[in-house]
Amino acid sequence: MLRCNSKKVCNGDTFLAIKGTTIDGHDYIEEAIQRGATKVIAERGDYPVETVIVPSTKKYLNNYLKKRSLPIKVIGVTGTNGKTTTCFLIWQLFRKLSIPCSYIGTLGFYLEEKVCDLKNTTPGSLELYKLLKKSVDEKCEYVVMEVSSQALDQERVDFLEFDYAIFTNLTQDHLDYHKSMENYLKAKQKLFYLLKDDGIAIINSDDPCANYFEIGNYVTYGYSNSDYQISSNQTSFQINEEEYQMKLLGNYNIYNMTSAICLLYQLGYNSSDLKEKVKECLPPEGRMDIIPYNTNKIIVDYAHTPDALENILDCVHELNPHKVITVVGCGGDRDKGKRPIMGELATRKSDYVIFTSDNPRSENPKLILKDIVKELDNVNYEIEVNREVAIKKGIQFLTKDDILLVLGKGHEKFQIIGEEKIFFDDKKVILDNI
Repeated sequence: MLRCNSKKVCNGDTFLAIKGTTIDGHDYIEEAIQRGATKVIAERGDYPVETVIVPSTKKYLNNYLKKRSLPIKVIGVTGTNGKTTTCFLIWQLFRKLSIPCSYIGTLGFYLEEKVCDLKNTTPGSLELYKLLKKSVDEKCEYVVMEVSSQALDQERVDFLEFDYAIFTNLTQDHLDYHKSMENYLKAKQKLFYLLKDDGIAIINSDDPCANYFEIGNYVTYGYSNSDYQISSNQTSFQINEEEYQMKLLGNYNIYNMTSAICLLYQLGYNSSDLKEKVKECLPPEGRMDIIPYNTNKIIVDYAHTPDALENILDCVHELNPHKVITVVGCGGDRDKGKRPIMGELATRKSDYVIFTSDNPRSENPKLILKDIVKELDNVNYEIEVNREVAIKKGIQFLTKDDILLVLGKGHEKFQIIGEEKIFFDDKKVILDNI
């Protein structure tokens, strides 16, 4: 069996040494041999077992997997924000329409229900292939998957030919990795060059970068602000003069749902097939997750980019709260350029903000928070490094008809401090303190 993880090597396996951004598989070849690898495929070196040297082990792996293509139709979703919700909505709608479909992404791997968590939004090529194989074994006709810019840049999906590719939007994120918005855009674009000849791209035409993704066969979607209404428990919107209702709140979720509906239109479904199914769909865990508390609402959400932060703040203001209190931070070892932007947005669009830790990783959390507030003129904030204390303070500040936003981690059940993952669940902290 072909293995890329030396720790999973068994006697008689072939070990393929992949060079990643932080780990080089060539450093683990000796361990793989000790565990029983009888063949090594690498880009360099000489080893005491059968050895094949190739120019690129990534390309070798993708060619190997491409020759073993699977009978499943692949839907890829990429963009800065909305990937998870869009995929989760597509997965739900397919299931409600009795179309066997799996989902791969930030929330994990789902068949009829969740199977397991995943280390990365888009797994490595070999792991991804195994999930697709499992989907086929479980009679899935489709898989819908989030395709991250890093995965595209690192050639993790190059063995696939996509039947459909959806572009949600492009705003600032991941510049710690891509270094420039141009590089970030080019990485996202790559998905659309992986479409089959008869594949279809589905493009958010309201995004300023839409034309960069209008590659090959494509259709577009968008909407007018006049075509929706939001209440405390649903959003109403129109597509081609047909009215839809959904449980998800906010105009940004209209984009997510519209892209899913647009996909199903391409498959031959119409509004009469979809209206009731759309109404039944639920948001994914940790996305606009509303917890009622007396006359208030406490909302847990994964928003961790400037665009996502602005979207959710605009959305909650449409609910006409008395005050908006926001608990938010920025991740360590990630795009530092967005920190002051997040600080300005949070304080301008909230009545009060508590800046706190959000996966500081190897950075000093106090220095991350200093980056967030260093350019602020607004003074309606405080800093509380301890996230649990920050959330408790936010709850204590609530009066009548307020909304408390707890942002950045959403579904995550951990804080990453240094190299250690420590159990932490925003929603549990809230429920334990109301």
